[in-house]
Amino acid sequence: MSPIRKPLDGTAIGLMILLCACWGMQQVAIKAASPFLHPVLQNGLRSLIAALLIIGVMRWRRQGFSFRDGRFWPGIGAGLLFSGEFLLVALGLLHTTASHMVVFLYTAPIFTALGLHLLVPGERLSFSQWSGVLLAFSGMALAFSNGFSTGVDPNTLLGDAFGVGAGMLWAGTTVLIRASVLSEAPPTQTLLYQLGVASLSLLATSAIMGYWRGADMNGIAWASLLFQGFVIAFASFLAWFWLLRRYLASRLSAFSFLTPLFGVALGVLLMNDPLDPRFVAGAVLVFAGIVLVNLRRG
Repeated sequence: MSPIRKPLDGTAIGLMILLCACWGMQQVAIKAASPFLHPVLQNGLRSLIAALLIIGVMRWRRQGFSFRDGRFWPGIGAGLLFSGEFLLVALGLLHTTASHMVVFLYTAPIFTALGLHLLVPGERLSFSQWSGVLLAFSGMALAFSNGFSTGVDPNTLLGDAFGVGAGMLWAGTTVLIRASVLSEAPPTQTLLYQLGVASLSLLATSAIMGYWRGADMNGIAWASLLFQGFVIAFASFLAWFWLLRRYLASRLSAFSFLTPLFGVALGVLLMNDPLDPRFVAGAVLVFAGIVLVNLRRG
């Protein structure tokens, strides 16, 4: 019998705030290191580092891993969605700012809530949550329109579109995990599927496209890679899956509205990202919509 997921408590809220701060920094770290290490290559290497760490944890805990436990195909599917998400993030950051990317990527809670509403009976949306979905989509349209402004690089639109696509793929990963046998799998097993597939596919893409050429492993590149590998892809994702097994997925995803707040602030402070009034207004609407989606009776 499946355990009952519960609403967020103090432990979940505190952990989500910490995770959101780390995730908000992630896009800034990738962007900062991109002149020295291609973002696709960064994501492939960080996935490999984290996958090796996960294997070490599983061996230390003496956890088994089998391809015949009924989780193989859902695991591969989650890994492909995960890989696609970070491929789009990496390519998008070549065209848009870290602040833009973090806002569009973290539209994922909206797509997650919609997917769970359709597929998981215990995750139905209320009227206020539907209002939040509409508000967030309105904000997305307003923020996206910033790319049509005079003087804005047309490639920004492409980068922003990649961000929205990445958000949709992230939502798809969450919904697949929640609606499949992976929802009862150990977090380490689910994460290993994702990181294993991501490391293989993204490193293969880097080799085929020649992203290894010109790599400069200086201090910034190493700092970004180690932060992404150890803190983001290993520790934070393990904590995320631990939360998913105990709390309502739509509330956890919606709570992550804090991440773009951290991301935008860090992008402005560390990368001098410009903030157009339309983008700011659109981002505010997105945040407000995500807050409404997080409201649930009972």
